This record gives sequence, structure tokens and C-alpha cells, in this order.
Amino acid sequence: MRLLHTSDWHLGRSLHRVSMLEAQAAFLDHLVETVRDRGIDAVLVAGDIYDRAVPPLAAVELYDRALHRLADAGVPTVMISGNHDSARRLGVGAGLLGRAGIHLRTDPAGCGTPVLLSDAHGEVACYGLPYLEPALVKDEFRTERTHHEAVIGAALDRVRADLADRPRATRSVVLAHAFVAGGEPSDSERDITVGGMSAVPAGIFHGVDYVALGHLHGCQTVTERLRYSGSPLAYSFSEANHRKTMWIVDLGPRGEISAERVDCPVPRPLARLRGTLAELLEDPALDRHTDSFVEATLTDPARPAEPMARLTERFPHTLSLVFAPERDPAGETMSYAERIGGRGDQEIAEDFVAHVRGGSGPDEREREVLRDAFDGVRVGEAVRESAGRSAR
Repeated sequence: MRLLHTSDWHLGRSLHRVSMLEAQAAFLDHLVETVRDRGIDAVLVAGDIYDRAVPPLAAVELYDRALHRLADAGVPTVMISGNHDSARRLGVGAGLLGRAGIHLRTDPAGCGTPVLLSDAHGEVACYGLPYLEPALVKDEFRTERTHHEAVIGAALDRVRADLADRPRATRSVVLAHAFVAGGEPSDSERDITVGGMSAVPAGIFHGVDYVALGHLHGCQTVTERLRYSGSPLAYSFSEANHRKTMWIVDLGPRGEISAERVDCPVPRPLARLRGTLAELLEDPALDRHTDSFVEATLTDPARPAEPMARLTERFPHTLSLVFAPERDPAGETMSYAERIGGRGDQEIAEDFVAHVRGGSGPDEREREVLRDAFDGVRVGEAVRESAGRSAR
């Protein structure tokens, strides 16, 4: 049986306020084309369909069109809810959608009830484990401990109990939305540590032929039988070096696994650039990034004038600007008292300006402003002192 494993669509999400809906639509076009062109027998979507519990209307419309196209293709689709989704909202109409071959698994109580698929070699039992928030599902699974390993372990006990009542030749697939130990996270996944320890050991999935994981945005292989598809698009600059793909997994007659990565469309690459403003504007090696989404980290000791405007002249799609001035390492080891020892007020103020600018002190105009300010303070103190003596 040939399975297409994807996850973490995050429909409705933006990248630094740039809408990704057009790119998400292009990905879903690619998904349907892959289903039709590569002889896919079933599609597995391992959670985080939407980016938030109440998604924007445009994202819902995109999801609706995708479901219709998958149903028209006649290929069964199994989907679970992730930690970004509202399980109750996503699961509305699940019974009716199931008749069209779109099988939504959003209710924790149904973890042990599979979608039964079949090929020439027999049945494949496909179990959907939606995201299980320990504090919310501990009563359903009657676990004494409130953490992810406990509730996922209890859900898998139901899976294995159901499998035990089926013919021995039945192959098994589990969809799960979780952080499995050994996976590599990025900056764009929402933390799931609330409710207890977040990571679960890979061994908890023992006895299952293939586990289609969602949650982490980088495509990765935890073990031969446990894989993350990752998100189809980059949703943070920490994913700039990710190769965005889906997995095509061939499940053999005795549960053998072979897997192939299928690249997703890249609407616009991401680039993280670092250096002084002059370096970023003048280095010819950076020409290849002119059409990329850019995160620029400026290392100038003093903040340059109009950096974003100047950067966007060369890199029109600059989305993020970070200042990280390179400082004198020797100066960082000195205490504040050592830095100001033996200096007057004017010198201390000038040193402070140099400190916050990473070593670049005030120019002559700024020194004049500081002198005027200190002169004003001294005159004010003298007037107040004279007035005090007169009053006495």
C-alpha cells in the first residue's frame, strides 16, 4: 500500500505578517497532483491543519476545496487534529465526511477504532491519535500521571488491544501529533510542555508498522518506522535551511517499509544574512538572495541611518531586521566601576553612549548636546543653592 504522509499545513498562518495563503494553495495543488500522479492509495495528515482554533474564512475555504478534491480523487484521507486546531470544530461533520472517504479523527475516545484500508495483501488498520493534552484527557484514559507519555501510552494500549483481535496479517499505521524524543524542533512550533513533560520516547510506539508523526516542522526520520513529514512551507527563519517535503511510504505485505521524500513547492526561499550594513549592501555573493525572504542581522557598532529602507532597495522582501553590534570583548570583562573610574560627568556620559552603541562614541554635535545639558544642570544647581542661602 502506498501512503502519502503530510502534516502541519497551518492554513491561515503568515510569515512576519506576509500572507501565506497563496503558497498554501499551491502546496495543496501539488498534494492533489502527487496523489493522482504517484498512485497513492491513502493520504495521512498528522495534525495542525489550521494555524489557530478559529481560523480565518479564507483558510476554511482553502481547506474545504482541498477536501473536495481529495474526495473526487477517490483516495481515502485520514486526518487528525493537532495542538493548533480546535478538535471540536475540526471534527464537525466527521461522520458525513467519512462517507466521502475523508476520515477525521479528533476525539480521543476513538483512538482504538481504526479506519480500515485494504489492498491485495489484506487489511491495513489506520489509527488516528489526535493531539492529546494530558490535563484534558487523563480522565478518558484513566492515567495517574499527567504528562504526554502517560496519555499517549494509554492511547496506544487501546490500539494494540484492537490489533490483537484482528487477523495476524493485519498491518498497522498510527497517526500522532506529538514531540518524540530524538526529533529536532524549530522556532515555529508552539510549545506543548504545558501539562507535563512534552517528549515521549520512540519506543512507546512499539508493534506498529508505520507511525506518521506531526508537530515538528522539519522533515526527519526518528526511526525507520517513525517519521515526521514536517510542514510543507517554512513558517519561521529558523527553517531557512529546511528541505520541505512529504513522505511517500510503501507498506509491504508483511509490514516492510520503504520511504521517499517528495519536494514541496518553494514560493520564495528564506535567507538569514549577517554583517554590517555596508557588507550586506555591497557583497556580490549575496545577489542570489535578492528574491528571497530575508532576515538581516546587522553587526554595525552603531545603528546606521534608515537601515530597513536601504536594505529593501537591494533585498525587496526583507521581513526582519535584527541589531547585534559586535563589541570589544575586553570591554565586556570590565566592571562598571572600572569603566568610569577617574572620569568626569561628560566623559562618563560619552562612555555610556559608546557602550550602548557597541564602541562607537558620540560625534561632535552630540558632544555639544551633552555639554549643554551638563552646563544646564550645573547652572540650575547653582541657582537653587544661591536661593537656599538667601532664604537662610
